[in-house]
Amino acid sequence: MSKLSHIDDQGRIRMVDVTGKDKTVREAVARGEIRMRPQTLSRIVSGSVTKGNVFVTAKIAGILAAKKTGDLIPLCHPLALTEVDLSFDPDQENSRVVIEARVRTVGPTGVEMEALTAVSVAALTIYDMCKAVEKEMTIGNIMLVKKSGGKSGRYIRKAD
Repeated sequence: MSKLSHIDDQGRIRMVDVTGKDKTVREAVARGEIRMRPQTLSRIVSGSVTKGNVFVTAKIAGILAAKKTGDLIPLCHPLALTEVDLSFDPDQENSRVVIEARVRTVGPTGVEMEALTAVSVAALTIYDMCKAVEKEMTIGNIMLVKKSGGKSGRYIRKAD
């Protein structure tokens, strides 16, 4: 194997071999946001977006995205997830929705990518459902907040 663990001696790209790693409970929490005009946020909160219930649809999209992360991200292991949950916090003061995803599994590798993917796709779904109302929405600040399990143990993001 070369210095890069995903490239073998023949130059082939490979997934990292997790066969020998211990199966432990793994959890990751990711967070992000979508910013918008106050009127757009009011329509989401009041349930008056033409396409339907924005938070329910975004939650389903985020869960499905977490389950499909191995299909979307090259070299990411497909995982049997045991829990995926998303929450949405409408922040009227800053005219945004804060999105948080919590993902769990019991396995040989972590679920950070699944949590980050869930947040990203949930934000994209909110954008899609509201783009007829506003096209200037911005998605950002997507980050890993904490993770636990595995050899590297616990990680908690320091406050910015």
